[in-house]
Amino acid sequence: MEPFKNVFNVDLVAGMAGHFQAHEPAFDVKGFTARILKDLDQLELKERSSLIVDAMAEFLPADFKATAEILMASLHPDPPDDLYGIAVSDQGIAGWAIMPMGEFVGLHGQDHFRISMSLLKAMTSRFTSESAIRHFFAADPAKTLKVVKPWVKDRNRHVRRLVSEGSRPLLPWSPKLTAFVEDPGLILPLLEALRHDGEEYVRRSVANSLNDIAKNQPDLVAETATRWLDGASKDEQRMIRHGCRTLLKQGHPGALSAFGYNQADVEVEAFDVSTPEVQLGEKLVFDLKLKSTSDQQQPLMIDFIIHHRKANGATSPKVFKWKTVNLKPGAVVSAQKSHAIKPITTRVYYTGEHFLELQVNGQSMGKLSFTLDCP
Repeated sequence: MEPFKNVFNVDLVAGMAGHFQAHEPAFDVKGFTARILKDLDQLELKERSSLIVDAMAEFLPADFKATAEILMASLHPDPPDDLYGIAVSDQGIAGWAIMPMGEFVGLHGQDHFRISMSLLKAMTSRFTSESAIRHFFAADPAKTLKVVKPWVKDRNRHVRRLVSEGSRPLLPWSPKLTAFVEDPGLILPLLEALRHDGEEYVRRSVANSLNDIAKNQPDLVAETATRWLDGASKDEQRMIRHGCRTLLKQGHPGALSAFGYNQADVEVEAFDVSTPEVQLGEKLVFDLKLKSTSDQQQPLMIDFIIHHRKANGATSPKVFKWKTVNLKPGAVVSAQKSHAIKPITTRVYYTGEHFLELQVNGQSMGKLSFTLDCP
């Protein structure tokens, strides 16, 4: 499979240069492409984008207004709604080439706020401006929020999504927006407006923003979820649950209660590890049997926690979803699970004692040990 970084390639650079020259005859196509292609192959994806940003700053007019006109005129005039696979074409620029163009606006357009906002709004419907717009949220949150507020009703779903995705407090691979981490109330009105959006694509972004907020303001998100769930459609319920995924894994009482997972009235009749010794690359196998001790039906969220051994002998917990069930009075639920423990890039495994913990509705229901052997 071709490396993902190769979305920034010779054809993309040549396509950008051609469109820039079409709207600025004095643009040095040869110098621009040579400046980029000299170092492109040895760089990773974000570094390639940054290289293109630097070349744009060097070869496009120093007057930002003039450059903004070139960028706007170079955009694809009518991109499809589905942006998957779209690229620079004879008609205009779209796809991955928008990433460095948006970053250029974020870095060089701070003194031309309105022009920059118009550019990013236009660019996001050709790829996304979610990272670029964060420069403006960071520099002046109130001013930027005022501009994007009406966008929650925009006809273009990509523009609506930009409002929630661009303002996410902890967008992956982007600097955090400290103002929104410290005061998520600044962006909650935007999420309120978008939570009923007819596009799952937009609602998913709302959920991700809510999950970001939960990492620093868990009680606020639990309260918000409780309020949003009142009268929510099934689509909205799924969105809210996705937004509370971290809190539900952590067993946050308010979040669990919002979804009806109250204190579990159950008795653990069996909880056993069938593979007390596991070789790295093999599976940990375990089973359980729970019996309801309640006189009412109760929803149960059953999770398991692996306490991985660290280099210093301490352990680090990782919560995994198992199953959900509505258990009738006196009824019994039985389940078995096989969990593969295999090498992954985000974890280093160590030989020694590990632990498996059972969690029901956020409550610990038992803890067992097993030994992992890492040859």
